[in-house]
Amino acid sequence: MSLYLCGMIYNVIGTMSGSSMDGLDIVYARIEEVGGNWAFEILHGDCVAFPDSWTQTLHQLPSLSAKDIFLTHTALGRWMGESIQAFIQTYQLDHKVHVVASHGHTVFHDPSHYTSVQLGDGATIAAIIKLPVVSDLRNMDVALGGQGAPIVPIGEKLFWKQIPYFLNIGGIANISIHATTRMAFDVCPANRVLNLLVNELGKVYDDKGQEAAKGNIHDELLDELNSLDYYQQPAPKSLANEFGTDIVFACIQTYDISIQDKLATLCEHIAVQIWRAVQHYPLSETNEHPSTMMVTGGGAYHEYLIARIRFYLAPLGINVHIPDPLVIDYKEALVMGLIGILRWREDVNVLSSVTGASRDSVGGALWMGQD
Repeated sequence: MSLYLCGMIYNVIGTMSGSSMDGLDIVYARIEEVGGNWAFEILHGDCVAFPDSWTQTLHQLPSLSAKDIFLTHTALGRWMGESIQAFIQTYQLDHKVHVVASHGHTVFHDPSHYTSVQLGDGATIAAIIKLPVVSDLRNMDVALGGQGAPIVPIGEKLFWKQIPYFLNIGGIANISIHATTRMAFDVCPANRVLNLLVNELGKVYDDKGQEAAKGNIHDELLDELNSLDYYQQPAPKSLANEFGTDIVFACIQTYDISIQDKLATLCEHIAVQIWRAVQHYPLSETNEHPSTMMVTGGGAYHEYLIARIRFYLAPLGINVHIPDPLVIDYKEALVMGLIGILRWREDVNVLSSVTGASRDSVGGALWMGQD
């Protein structure tokens, strides 16, 4: 592991395309390390919406042929590279960026077969933007027997040392618990299924949870969702996108109830699973900060869902903290940037205590894109 005795400052671009498929998050941040202490400043951030053609392609990915998957891999890398280059030009970042980290878009995630595939070819991105690019961030951990997810806890460990609970509500909700041992895992499907439901009302998403707030909780559906096998498994564990679409959404659709009732019931399900996760992995009594959970991701703006989470966590003495909008929107892209920096330094960037791998690892393929 590299040792940096003096302060180091890195200007980095991190990108993230999540399972909610709303677009490509791009963030430009200045990250500083001094004596093992890390700090960040988000300077610019954008979400580049997927064109309709790409949204349709991404939804069809699991059913495409191997040839089409590889063609999509390079084509998406080209689109990502062009989007990053446009971001660089918009914010006049030429000659200011040290490294770019690209998470890519997950198409297959099957750690039981040592496989996790994120599309968006890093070599293609590097060729277009002419900068070093780190991609394939999960592969080393999966090869070592880990879940390859979540990988964001390394950023939580380095950037937010005093906060014990982190919840990200994206297409999938995942939780990190920072106690004596760091534990993190995918909790349940979230925005991906919420969006699929509200799409039936002609809306892209449920703004502030207004539609969910109109509904009533359907107890039978709630019980069926909460009894799914995944929720009985111990951590570490992770979810493929198909669990949300093929199992949870399909289950909900068997009930002849209103969309609002389905939304309210799914929100209750998410809140219950977060409550269970906290109960299964409580902090030690000696932890100095046992009462804060920082919530990020698009779900942090879903006021009805946040209210239900607060309802369940309040008796446990846990305060739900909603941070600055830049952190809500770009935390994952920011941490991808950090992971890229750590790969550049050849420092550990994926934690085996979180993923279940045989050891900590330095993950990511490095592509040198300069002239």
